[in-house]
Amino acid sequence: MNWNNIPKKRLAGVLSLVILCLATACTISYKFNAASIDYTKISTITINNFPNQAAMVYPPLAQVFTENMKDLYNRKTRLQQVNQNGDLELEGEITGYDLTPTAVKEDAWASQTRLNITVRVRYTNRKEDDKDFEQSFSAYREFDASRMLTDVQDELIQEISEEIADQIFNATVANW
Repeated sequence: MNWNNIPKKRLAGVLSLVILCLATACTISYKFNAASIDYTKISTITINNFPNQAAMVYPPLAQVFTENMKDLYNRKTRLQQVNQNGDLELEGEITGYDLTPTAVKEDAWASQTRLNITVRVRYTNRKEDDKDFEQSFSAYREFDASRMLTDVQDELIQEISEEIADQIFNATVANW
């Protein structure tokens, strides 16, 4: 096609139309972090402390996990947190805090170690009893076995706690 044979006005018109279409094109965006809560029925939530009852105990874990849970529900819902008898209630305990070698080198030494955390949760919905459940949630992170757990522990428990809190949030109020 020879562009020199097309009148400049026509080319400018077509180009203007294309730019106009692009500028006014509709976009659809989905946000998958919102809760599906009927705020006319449910307005409060109680999030109890999650004590660490795992065989291997890292003292800050219970507080980090509980605070991550509270923060998540504060950020993603309009529920008011109350100390007891909330319309929704979350309670449970940390049941697992385990280290496992995952990748073994040819010299039979581990090259990767997995930190796995498991939390048992009891969810009570005082407005809709059929939504109550008790379930365990877990997540893990792997780190290079040449590093000491004490060097990576705080960062890993923060990441794992956030992931488990997201799983619990999705199972309790996200409904998707």
